[in-house]
Amino acid sequence: MLEPLYTADEMRAAEDGHDVPTLMERAGRAVAEEALHSFPDARRFALFAGGGANGGDGRIAARILKEEHGLEQVEDGADLVIDAVLGTGMRGAPRGEAAATIERIDASGAPVLAVDIPSGVNASTGEVEGAAVHADMTVTMHGPKVGLDVGPGRFHAGDVIVVDIGLESRETAHALVTRDMLDRIPRRRDPVNKYSAGSVLVVGGARGTTGAAALTARAAFRADAGYVAIAAPAEALPTLETLVLEAVKRPLEDAAAAAERATALALGPGLGRDQKQLVRKLLSDTQLPAVVDADGLHELEPFERDAATVLTPHSGELGRLIGEESRWVDAHRLEALARAVEWFRCVVLLKGADTLIGAPETGVWVVGDNVPSLATAGTGDVLTGVIAAFLAKGMDAREAAAAGALVHRLAAARGPKRGLVASDVIEALPSCLAPS
Repeated sequence: MLEPLYTADEMRAAEDGHDVPTLMERAGRAVAEEALHSFPDARRFALFAGGGANGGDGRIAARILKEEHGLEQVEDGADLVIDAVLGTGMRGAPRGEAAATIERIDASGAPVLAVDIPSGVNASTGEVEGAAVHADMTVTMHGPKVGLDVGPGRFHAGDVIVVDIGLESRETAHALVTRDMLDRIPRRRDPVNKYSAGSVLVVGGARGTTGAAALTARAAFRADAGYVAIAAPAEALPTLETLVLEAVKRPLEDAAAAAERATALALGPGLGRDQKQLVRKLLSDTQLPAVVDADGLHELEPFERDAATVLTPHSGELGRLIGEESRWVDAHRLEALARAVEWFRCVVLLKGADTLIGAPETGVWVVGDNVPSLATAGTGDVLTGVIAAFLAKGMDAREAAAAGALVHRLAAARGPKRGLVASDVIEALPSCLAPS
Protein backbone atom coordinates (compact mmCIF):
# COMPACT_ATOMS: atom_id res chain seq x y z
CA MET A 1 0.00 0.00 0.00
CA LEU A 2 2.90 2.33 0.69
CA GLU A 3 6.28 3.13 -0.84
CA PRO A 4 9.00 4.75 1.31
CA LEU A 5 9.69 8.47 0.88
CA TYR A 6 13.15 9.34 2.17
CA THR A 7 14.37 12.40 4.02
CA ALA A 8 18.05 13.35 3.88
CA ASP A 9 18.66 11.79 7.31
CA GLU A 10 16.93 8.56 6.31
CA MET A 11 19.08 8.32 3.19
CA ARG A 12 22.23 8.79 5.26
CA ALA A 13 21.06 5.99 7.54
CA ALA A 14 20.39 3.74 4.53
CA GLU A 15 23.94 4.39 3.24
CA ASP A 16 25.58 3.83 6.62
CA GLY A 17 28.00 0.91 6.57
CA HIS A 18 28.30 0.80 2.78
CA ASP A 19 31.41 1.59 0.79
CA VAL A 20 30.95 5.22 -0.31
CA PRO A 21 33.15 5.11 -3.47
CA THR A 22 31.24 2.05 -4.67
CA LEU A 23 27.89 3.78 -4.12
CA MET A 24 29.11 6.90 -5.92
CA GLU A 25 30.34 4.86 -8.89
CA ARG A 26 26.95 3.17 -9.16
CA ALA A 27 25.13 6.49 -8.85
CA GLY A 28 27.28 8.24 -11.42
CA ARG A 29 26.90 5.39 -13.89
CA ALA A 30 23.13 5.41 -13.41
CA VAL A 31 23.04 9.14 -14.17
CA ALA A 32 25.14 8.67 -17.32
CA GLU A 33 22.98 5.79 -18.55
CA GLU A 34 19.76 7.74 -18.00
CA ALA A 35 21.22 10.77 -19.77
CA LEU A 36 22.03 8.61 -22.80
CA HIS A 37 18.61 6.93 -22.73
CA SER A 38 16.46 10.01 -22.24
CA PHE A 39 18.49 12.49 -24.30
CA PRO A 40 19.82 10.33 -27.14
CA ASP A 41 20.53 13.29 -29.45
CA ALA A 42 22.73 15.10 -26.95
CA ARG A 43 26.37 15.19 -28.08
CA ARG A 44 27.61 17.98 -25.82
CA PHE A 45 26.90 18.35 -22.12
CA ALA A 46 27.72 20.78 -19.35
CA LEU A 47 28.33 19.65 -15.79
CA PHE A 48 27.81 21.95 -12.82
CA ALA A 49 29.09 20.13 -9.74
CA GLY A 50 29.60 21.08 -6.13
CA GLY A 51 32.22 19.78 -3.76
CA GLY A 52 30.14 17.16 -1.92
CA ALA A 53 29.00 13.63 -2.72
CA ASN A 54 26.38 14.96 -5.12
CA GLY A 55 29.10 16.70 -7.10
CA GLY A 56 31.11 13.48 -7.01
CA ASP A 57 28.21 11.56 -8.56
CA GLY A 58 28.04 14.19 -11.30
CA ARG A 59 31.76 14.03 -12.03
CA ILE A 60 31.63 10.24 -12.33
CA ALA A 61 28.71 10.58 -14.76
CA ALA A 62 30.70 13.11 -16.79
CA ARG A 63 33.72 10.79 -16.94
CA ILE A 64 31.58 7.93 -18.24
CA LEU A 65 29.84 10.10 -20.82
CA LYS A 66 33.19 11.35 -22.15
CA GLU A 67 35.40 8.28 -21.92
CA GLU A 68 32.93 5.51 -22.69
CA HIS A 69 30.46 7.25 -25.00
CA GLY A 70 32.43 10.04 -26.63
CA LEU A 71 30.27 12.98 -25.55
CA GLU A 72 31.96 16.37 -25.42
CA GLN A 73 31.97 18.31 -22.13
CA VAL A 74 31.45 22.03 -22.78
CA GLU A 75 30.71 25.17 -20.72
CA ASP A 76 28.36 26.87 -23.21
CA GLY A 77 26.07 25.68 -25.98
CA ALA A 78 25.44 22.29 -24.39
CA ASP A 79 22.67 19.93 -25.51
CA LEU A 80 22.20 18.78 -21.91
CA VAL A 81 23.01 20.28 -18.52
CA ILE A 82 23.76 18.03 -15.53
CA ASP A 83 22.94 19.66 -12.19
CA ALA A 84 25.08 18.27 -9.36
CA VAL A 85 25.60 21.51 -7.42
CA LEU A 86 23.77 20.78 -4.16
CA GLY A 87 22.61 17.43 -2.84
CA THR A 88 20.05 16.11 -0.39
CA GLY A 89 21.83 17.65 2.60
CA MET A 90 21.08 21.21 1.48
CA ARG A 91 19.18 23.42 3.97
CA GLY A 92 17.93 26.98 3.61
CA ALA A 93 18.53 29.22 0.61
CA PRO A 94 21.59 28.70 -1.63
CA ARG A 95 24.09 31.50 -1.30
CA GLY A 96 26.98 33.02 -3.21
CA GLU A 97 28.47 30.92 -5.99
CA ALA A 98 25.89 28.15 -5.60
CA ALA A 99 22.99 30.56 -6.12
CA ALA A 100 24.71 32.11 -9.14
CA THR A 101 25.34 28.67 -10.65
CA ILE A 102 21.68 27.69 -10.21
CA GLU A 103 20.61 30.85 -12.02
CA ARG A 104 23.09 30.06 -14.79
CA ILE A 105 21.66 26.54 -15.16
CA ASP A 106 18.10 27.84 -15.44
CA ALA A 107 19.20 30.46 -17.98
CA SER A 108 21.00 27.93 -20.20
CA GLY A 109 17.98 27.03 -22.29
CA ALA A 110 19.12 23.39 -22.45
CA PRO A 111 17.35 20.39 -20.89
CA VAL A 112 18.46 19.84 -17.31
CA LEU A 113 19.07 16.50 -15.60
CA ALA A 114 19.33 16.84 -11.82
CA VAL A 115 21.37 14.38 -9.77
CA ASP A 116 19.33 13.07 -6.81
CA ILE A 117 17.48 16.38 -6.14
CA PRO A 118 17.29 19.68 -8.06
CA SER A 119 19.75 22.07 -6.44
CA GLY A 120 17.96 24.45 -4.10
CA VAL A 121 15.14 22.06 -3.19
CA ASN A 122 15.03 20.79 0.40
CA ALA A 123 15.00 17.01 -0.01
CA SER A 124 13.32 16.46 3.37
CA THR A 125 10.43 18.94 3.05
CA GLY A 126 10.06 20.07 -0.56
CA GLU A 127 10.56 23.66 0.53
CA VAL A 128 12.33 26.13 -1.77
CA GLU A 129 13.74 29.14 0.08
CA GLY A 130 15.78 30.76 -2.69
CA ALA A 131 17.15 29.94 -6.13
CA ALA A 132 16.32 26.40 -7.26
CA VAL A 133 16.95 24.50 -10.47
CA HIS A 134 13.99 23.69 -12.68
CA ALA A 135 14.93 20.24 -13.96
CA ASP A 136 13.41 18.35 -16.86
CA MET A 137 14.40 15.08 -15.18
CA THR A 138 15.75 14.02 -11.81
CA VAL A 139 17.69 10.78 -11.38
CA THR A 140 17.41 9.93 -7.69
CA MET A 141 19.21 7.16 -5.84
CA HIS A 142 17.64 4.22 -4.02
CA GLY A 143 14.19 5.70 -3.40
CA PRO A 144 12.11 8.84 -3.95
CA LYS A 145 12.83 11.77 -1.68
CA VAL A 146 10.14 13.74 0.14
CA GLY A 147 11.14 16.89 -1.72
CA LEU A 148 10.52 15.27 -5.09
CA ASP A 149 6.86 14.55 -4.27
CA VAL A 150 5.87 17.43 -1.98
CA GLY A 151 5.42 20.94 -3.35
CA PRO A 152 6.91 23.24 -4.22
CA GLY A 153 9.90 20.93 -4.77
CA ARG A 154 7.89 18.54 -6.94
CA PHE A 155 7.38 21.33 -9.48
CA HIS A 156 11.17 21.61 -9.90
CA ALA A 157 11.86 17.90 -10.38
CA GLY A 158 10.47 17.10 -13.83
CA ASP A 159 10.28 13.38 -14.55
CA VAL A 160 11.67 11.41 -11.62
CA ILE A 161 13.67 8.25 -12.26
CA VAL A 162 14.55 6.10 -9.23
CA VAL A 163 17.67 3.94 -9.65
CA ASP A 164 18.93 1.05 -7.56
CA ILE A 165 22.43 1.49 -6.13
CA GLY A 166 22.41 -1.60 -3.93
CA LEU A 167 20.87 -0.34 -0.69
CA GLU A 168 18.29 -2.13 1.40
CA SER A 169 14.80 -0.70 1.72
CA ARG A 170 13.99 0.64 5.16
CA GLU A 171 11.05 2.12 7.05
CA THR A 172 10.55 5.85 6.62
CA ALA A 173 8.40 8.42 8.38
CA HIS A 174 6.59 9.46 5.19
CA ALA A 175 5.30 7.32 2.33
CA LEU A 176 3.76 7.37 -1.12
CA VAL A 177 0.34 5.76 -1.44
CA THR A 178 0.30 3.00 -4.07
CA ARG A 179 -2.61 1.44 -5.92
CA ASP A 180 -2.56 -1.45 -3.47
CA MET A 181 -4.46 0.88 -1.12
CA LEU A 182 -7.54 0.15 -3.25
CA ASP A 183 -7.54 -3.38 -1.85
CA ARG A 184 -8.43 -1.90 1.53
CA ILE A 185 -11.81 -0.63 0.29
CA PRO A 186 -14.51 -2.98 1.65
CA ARG A 187 -16.45 -4.96 -0.95
CA ARG A 188 -20.11 -5.81 -0.57
CA ARG A 189 -20.62 -9.23 0.99
CA ASP A 190 -23.81 -11.22 1.58
CA PRO A 191 -25.97 -10.64 3.50
CA VAL A 192 -26.14 -6.96 2.61
CA ASN A 193 -28.76 -4.25 2.42
CA LYS A 194 -28.66 -0.60 1.40
CA TYR A 195 -27.77 0.53 4.92
CA SER A 196 -25.07 -2.02 5.62
CA ALA A 197 -23.48 -1.18 2.25
CA GLY A 198 -22.83 2.28 3.67
CA SER A 199 -25.28 5.05 4.54
CA VAL A 200 -24.13 8.65 4.01
CA LEU A 201 -25.79 11.85 5.17
CA VAL A 202 -24.69 14.93 3.20
CA VAL A 203 -25.30 18.19 5.06
CA GLY A 204 -25.14 21.17 2.72
CA GLY A 205 -26.71 22.52 -0.44
CA ALA A 206 -27.86 26.05 0.35
CA ARG A 207 -29.62 27.96 -2.40
CA GLY A 208 -27.10 28.92 -5.08
CA THR A 209 -24.75 26.08 -4.10
CA THR A 210 -27.06 23.09 -4.37
CA GLY A 211 -24.71 21.64 -6.97
CA ALA A 212 -22.02 21.06 -4.34
CA ALA A 213 -24.25 18.85 -2.19
CA ALA A 214 -25.59 17.09 -5.30
CA LEU A 215 -22.08 16.25 -6.51
CA THR A 216 -21.12 14.91 -3.08
CA ALA A 217 -24.24 12.73 -2.91
CA ARG A 218 -23.81 11.39 -6.44
CA ALA A 219 -20.15 10.64 -5.77
CA ALA A 220 -21.03 8.75 -2.59
CA PHE A 221 -23.45 6.58 -4.55
CA ARG A 222 -20.90 5.94 -7.30
CA ALA A 223 -18.29 5.09 -4.66
CA ASP A 224 -20.62 2.22 -3.70
CA ALA A 225 -22.60 3.65 -0.77
CA GLY A 226 -25.96 1.92 -0.56
CA TYR A 227 -27.98 4.83 0.83
CA VAL A 228 -27.47 8.59 0.64
CA ALA A 229 -29.57 11.36 2.17
CA ILE A 230 -29.17 15.11 1.84
CA ALA A 231 -30.11 17.56 4.59
CA ALA A 232 -30.45 21.02 3.06
CA PRO A 233 -32.35 24.29 3.58
CA ALA A 234 -36.01 23.85 2.71
CA GLU A 235 -35.89 26.30 -0.20
CA ALA A 236 -33.15 24.23 -1.86
CA LEU A 237 -34.92 20.87 -1.65
CA PRO A 238 -36.98 21.21 -4.88
CA THR A 239 -33.78 21.83 -6.85
CA LEU A 240 -32.02 18.91 -5.19
CA GLU A 241 -34.97 16.66 -6.07
CA THR A 242 -34.14 17.21 -9.74
CA LEU A 243 -30.36 16.93 -9.37
CA VAL A 244 -30.09 13.67 -7.42
CA LEU A 245 -33.03 11.37 -7.96
CA GLU A 246 -31.71 8.54 -5.81
CA ALA A 247 -31.00 10.49 -2.61
CA VAL A 248 -33.52 11.07 0.18
CA LYS A 249 -34.00 14.78 0.95
CA ARG A 250 -34.54 16.21 4.41
CA PRO A 251 -34.81 19.82 5.64
CA LEU A 252 -31.71 21.10 7.35
CA GLU A 253 -33.41 21.32 10.74
CA ASP A 254 -33.91 17.54 10.61
CA ALA A 255 -30.22 16.81 10.07
CA ALA A 256 -29.73 15.37 13.56
CA ALA A 257 -32.66 13.00 13.12
CA ALA A 258 -31.49 12.01 9.65
CA ALA A 259 -28.08 11.17 11.10
CA GLU A 260 -29.68 8.32 13.05
CA ARG A 261 -29.96 6.29 9.83
CA ALA A 262 -26.46 7.17 8.61
CA THR A 263 -23.11 5.45 9.09
CA ALA A 264 -21.08 8.49 8.00
CA LEU A 265 -21.48 12.25 7.59
CA ALA A 266 -20.34 14.59 4.82
CA LEU A 267 -20.48 18.07 6.31
CA GLY A 268 -20.11 21.30 4.41
CA PRO A 269 -20.57 21.07 0.61
CA GLY A 270 -22.50 24.25 -0.24
CA LEU A 271 -23.73 24.54 3.34
CA GLY A 272 -23.12 28.27 3.75
CA ARG A 273 -20.81 29.93 6.24
CA ASP A 274 -23.64 30.76 8.65
CA GLN A 275 -24.07 27.12 9.76
CA LYS A 276 -20.94 26.61 11.86
CA GLN A 277 -23.04 25.88 14.97
CA LEU A 278 -24.81 23.05 13.16
CA VAL A 279 -21.48 21.56 12.09
CA ARG A 280 -20.24 21.80 15.66
CA LYS A 281 -23.40 20.16 17.00
CA LEU A 282 -23.28 17.24 14.58
CA LEU A 283 -19.61 16.63 15.34
CA SER A 284 -20.21 16.84 19.09
CA ASP A 285 -23.52 14.99 19.38
CA THR A 286 -22.89 12.05 17.05
CA GLN A 287 -20.25 9.37 17.02
CA LEU A 288 -20.51 8.86 13.28
CA PRO A 289 -17.42 8.96 11.09
CA ALA A 290 -17.35 12.33 9.35
CA VAL A 291 -15.61 14.14 6.54
CA VAL A 292 -15.66 17.93 6.82
CA ASP A 293 -15.09 20.11 3.76
CA ALA A 294 -15.76 23.52 2.24
CA ASP A 295 -18.19 25.61 4.36
CA GLY A 296 -17.98 23.03 7.12
CA LEU A 297 -14.40 24.18 7.70
CA HIS A 298 -15.33 27.85 8.11
CA GLU A 299 -14.16 29.05 11.53
CA LEU A 300 -13.97 25.44 12.67
CA GLU A 301 -12.48 25.11 16.12
CA PRO A 302 -10.84 22.07 17.74
CA PHE A 303 -13.31 19.45 18.90
CA GLU A 304 -13.21 16.28 20.93
CA ARG A 305 -14.66 13.13 19.41
CA ASP A 306 -13.67 9.50 19.27
CA ALA A 307 -15.22 8.78 15.87
CA ALA A 308 -13.15 8.83 12.68
CA THR A 309 -12.88 12.37 11.34
CA VAL A 310 -11.30 13.69 8.14
CA LEU A 311 -10.84 17.37 7.28
CA THR A 312 -10.23 18.07 3.57
CA PRO A 313 -9.04 21.68 3.12
CA HIS A 314 -7.26 23.25 0.19
CA SER A 315 -4.36 25.57 0.99
CA GLY A 316 -6.56 28.63 1.47
CA GLU A 317 -8.88 26.84 3.88
CA LEU A 318 -6.00 25.30 5.79
CA GLY A 319 -4.34 28.69 6.01
CA ARG A 320 -7.44 30.19 7.60
CA LEU A 321 -7.62 27.31 10.09
CA ILE A 322 -4.04 27.83 11.30
CA GLY A 323 -3.80 31.60 10.85
CA GLU A 324 -1.55 31.73 7.78
CA GLU A 325 -1.83 32.97 4.21
CA SER A 326 -2.42 30.37 1.50
CA ARG A 327 0.94 31.32 -0.06
CA TRP A 328 2.69 30.35 3.16
CA VAL A 329 0.86 27.01 3.18
CA ASP A 330 1.91 26.33 -0.41
CA ALA A 331 5.53 27.06 0.49
CA HIS A 332 5.53 24.98 3.73
CA ARG A 333 3.06 22.20 3.08
CA LEU A 334 4.40 19.61 5.52
CA GLU A 335 4.70 22.13 8.33
CA ALA A 336 1.23 23.53 7.67
CA LEU A 337 -0.29 20.06 7.68
CA ALA A 338 1.50 19.14 10.91
CA ARG A 339 0.13 22.24 12.62
CA ALA A 340 -3.43 21.42 11.55
CA VAL A 341 -3.14 17.81 12.69
CA GLU A 342 -1.75 18.90 16.06
CA TRP A 343 -4.54 21.47 16.44
CA PHE A 344 -7.49 19.26 15.49
CA ARG A 345 -6.13 15.82 16.50
CA CYS A 346 -7.70 14.06 13.54
CA VAL A 347 -6.88 13.08 9.95
CA VAL A 348 -6.27 16.10 7.71
CA LEU A 349 -6.09 15.80 3.92
CA LEU A 350 -4.43 18.81 2.30
CA LYS A 351 -5.53 19.01 -1.31
CA GLY A 352 -3.19 19.88 -4.14
CA ALA A 353 -1.09 18.38 -6.90
CA ASP A 354 0.56 16.58 -4.01
CA THR A 355 -2.35 15.49 -1.82
CA LEU A 356 -0.98 15.12 1.71
CA ILE A 357 -2.64 13.05 4.44
CA GLY A 358 -1.61 13.57 8.03
CA ALA A 359 -2.77 12.01 11.29
CA PRO A 360 -1.73 12.37 14.94
CA GLU A 361 1.58 10.73 15.88
CA THR A 362 2.26 9.43 12.36
CA GLY A 363 4.14 10.46 9.25
CA VAL A 364 2.55 11.89 6.14
CA TRP A 365 1.12 9.88 3.27
CA VAL A 366 1.41 11.42 -0.20
CA VAL A 367 -0.86 10.72 -3.16
CA GLY A 368 1.51 11.99 -5.78
CA ASP A 369 0.18 11.24 -9.27
CA ASN A 370 -1.03 14.67 -10.32
CA VAL A 371 -3.96 14.98 -12.73
CA PRO A 372 -4.04 18.65 -13.83
CA SER A 373 -7.58 18.35 -15.21
CA LEU A 374 -8.85 18.00 -11.61
CA ALA A 375 -8.34 21.74 -11.18
CA THR A 376 -11.99 22.51 -11.96
CA ALA A 377 -15.04 23.46 -9.93
CA GLY A 378 -16.79 20.71 -8.00
CA THR A 379 -14.10 18.06 -7.94
CA GLY A 380 -13.46 18.73 -4.26
CA ASP A 381 -17.12 17.97 -3.56
CA VAL A 382 -16.69 14.69 -5.42
CA LEU A 383 -13.72 13.77 -3.23
CA THR A 384 -15.80 14.48 -0.12
CA GLY A 385 -18.47 12.06 -1.31
CA VAL A 386 -15.98 9.32 -2.07
CA ILE A 387 -14.30 9.57 1.33
CA ALA A 388 -17.70 9.66 3.05
CA ALA A 389 -18.73 6.46 1.26
CA PHE A 390 -15.55 4.70 2.37
CA LEU A 391 -16.00 5.88 5.96
CA ALA A 392 -19.60 4.65 5.85
CA LYS A 393 -18.28 1.20 4.94
CA GLY A 394 -16.15 1.16 8.07
CA MET A 395 -12.72 2.11 6.71
CA ASP A 396 -10.06 3.57 8.96
CA ALA A 397 -10.04 7.36 8.56
CA ARG A 398 -6.51 7.68 7.19
CA GLU A 399 -6.97 4.79 4.78
CA ALA A 400 -10.35 6.15 3.66
CA ALA A 401 -8.76 9.51 2.91
CA ALA A 402 -5.86 7.92 1.02
CA ALA A 403 -8.04 5.52 -0.96
CA GLY A 404 -10.48 8.31 -1.71
CA ALA A 405 -7.77 10.61 -3.05
CA LEU A 406 -6.33 7.79 -5.15
CA VAL A 407 -9.67 6.73 -6.65
CA HIS A 408 -10.50 10.39 -7.28
CA ARG A 409 -7.34 10.80 -9.37
CA LEU A 410 -7.77 7.54 -11.22
CA ALA A 411 -11.32 8.52 -12.18
CA ALA A 412 -10.19 11.94 -13.38
CA ALA A 413 -7.42 10.33 -15.45
CA ARG A 414 -10.09 8.37 -17.34
CA GLY A 415 -11.88 11.54 -18.38
CA PRO A 416 -10.92 14.14 -20.99
CA LYS A 417 -7.60 15.89 -20.47
CA ARG A 418 -9.23 19.18 -21.42
CA GLY A 419 -12.73 20.23 -20.50
CA LEU A 420 -13.14 17.76 -17.63
CA VAL A 421 -16.07 18.53 -15.32
CA ALA A 422 -16.80 17.07 -11.90
CA SER A 423 -19.59 14.87 -13.26
CA ASP A 424 -17.06 13.14 -15.54
CA VAL A 425 -15.12 12.09 -12.45
CA ILE A 426 -18.26 10.74 -10.79
CA GLU A 427 -19.22 8.61 -13.76
CA ALA A 428 -15.75 7.03 -13.89
CA LEU A 429 -15.71 6.03 -10.21
CA PRO A 430 -17.33 2.57 -10.55
CA SER A 431 -14.81 1.39 -13.13
CA CYS A 432 -11.96 2.47 -10.85
CA LEU A 433 -13.45 0.47 -7.98
CA ALA A 434 -14.00 -2.72 -10.00
CA PRO A 435 -11.70 -5.62 -9.00
CA SER A 436 -8.66 -5.81 -11.28
